Amino acid sequence: MNKPETLLEVRNLKKYFHLNQGKVLKAVDGINFSIKRGETLGLVGESGCGKSTTGRTVIKIYDPTDGQIFFEGEDITRGNRKKYKQFTRDAQIIFQDPYASLDSRMTTGEIIGEGIEIHNLLPKKQRTERIHELLNIVGLNKEHINRFPHEFSGGQRQRIGIARALAIEPKFIVCDEPISALDVSIQAQVVNLLMKLQRDFGLTYLFIAHDLSMIKHISDKVAVMYLGSIVEITLSQELYKNPLHPYTQSLLSAIPIADPVVSRNRKRILLEGDVPSPIDTPPGCKFKNRCRYAEKICGERAPELKEVEAGHFVACHVVERGMDR
Repeated sequence: MNKPETLLEVRNLKKYFHLNQGKVLKAVDGINFSIKRGETLGLVGESGCGKSTTGRTVIKIYDPTDGQIFFEGEDITRGNRKKYKQFTRDAQIIFQDPYASLDSRMTTGEIIGEGIEIHNLLPKKQRTERIHELLNIVGLNKEHINRFPHEFSGGQRQRIGIARALAIEPKFIVCDEPISALDVSIQAQVVNLLMKLQRDFGLTYLFIAHDLSMIKHISDKVAVMYLGSIVEITLSQELYKNPLHPYTQSLLSAIPIADPVVSRNRKRILLEGDVPSPIDTPPGCKFKNRCRYAEKICGERAPELKEVEAGHFVACHVVERGMDR
């Protein structure tokens, strides 16, 4: 039986957090996307837009409020215990903070080998050999196996986190802003390591970041998120060449350019107004109060994510209307 080309698909995924006084925070509010085998989907947006919550909900750290998650064509949203345990082996996460994500009381070997032990993959002797192999793969030495997290730099800790994610041979990894807490000099090294691992092991990534330059470098497709919703999604090269949503255009206009002449002549699109609260979102388009193209319809109903060009999906009434003309 042939494996489906699409490894992961989410349909109308929602994650709400219930607060005091009956209020509801809509962190992820009905999103749709899919990722093919061996592909990287970059997920970008401002801080607080729901990127990390999306990643954690997709791999079931958070239970989804609504919607469906399909992995290898099978609905794993609310599967049985056996199905869930298999999924926890197939899907792993690399966390943003390399300091908080590693247990300070555990050695490097214990951290990396924990998943191998939980899934009972190897006997103890072979487990040590496997940990040595993983340390070498991520650019560390086997002598590091008995050291504790506080003995490492931030970049080295993140390499330990990557080794931990690789230990049980997953098919899919959520990279939750894995470079944002690192020095700029180390960021490129970690990204290049992730790309090499993807090639070597056929991995599939959901790469979450706010650095648009890095997202362009690593991603096959890019999804732009705003206040719990995906407003645009297409191939990486297409998005950077032809951004259609006003929010995407504003984000891309802020990317630093090394050429001072080009940078000086480029028009920066500044957003006005405040980001609405995810607890009490207004009706219609969530971006309308900051959009320079907003029309009456934008305040009446929320736009749907629609294919306006081949493989290019946008949630915007104005863009959709322009394409129909």
